[in-house]
Amino acid sequence: MRRRLFWWEAGGFAATAVLGTLLHFTYDWSGRWVVAAAFSAVNESTWEHMKLLFVPLFLVTVVQVCFLGRTYANFLAVRASSALVGLALIPTLFYTYTGILGYHLMWADIAVFLLADLGMFVLDFRLLSTGRRGALWQQIAGLLVLWGLAFLFVWFTFRPPVLGLFLDPTTMRYGLPQ
Repeated sequence: MRRRLFWWEAGGFAATAVLGTLLHFTYDWSGRWVVAAAFSAVNESTWEHMKLLFVPLFLVTVVQVCFLGRTYANFLAVRASSALVGLALIPTLFYTYTGILGYHLMWADIAVFLLADLGMFVLDFRLLSTGRRGALWQQIAGLLVLWGLAFLFVWFTFRPPVLGLFLDPTTMRYGLPQ
């Protein structure tokens, strides 16, 4: 059973890495189609890079809950917990290394994304293996967190708060490019 879970998690990690990378470009590839903006990065802000981790994770979660949800009664609570940790890793790692260096490096930005992805799925695997967080209220809370995050990533694409996390450092603007 752990071996099967390991391969599902490894597949989730790989799918998130590949889809997240592609979603970095789909908004521009689509001719800046407003529908693509809902799930693609629309600028170079940290928030939009967090969206690149979450959107593929959300899609992977939909698939995995169909195949693993009955086997792991704690699936939704665990996935919500690991998603929050993965999302927190992106700004934590990015702002830490850029704060130390004073500038950013493309290869380090990619490494931050991959480390957040890896950390998310390693935590997911460990928490699913323990069987904890299986109460019904925890599953409902996990589902609400995942859908709440999905809503926020779409909402803040079109109505970003004026906070540093949402600022595109290349254009010094917020949200969709003008």
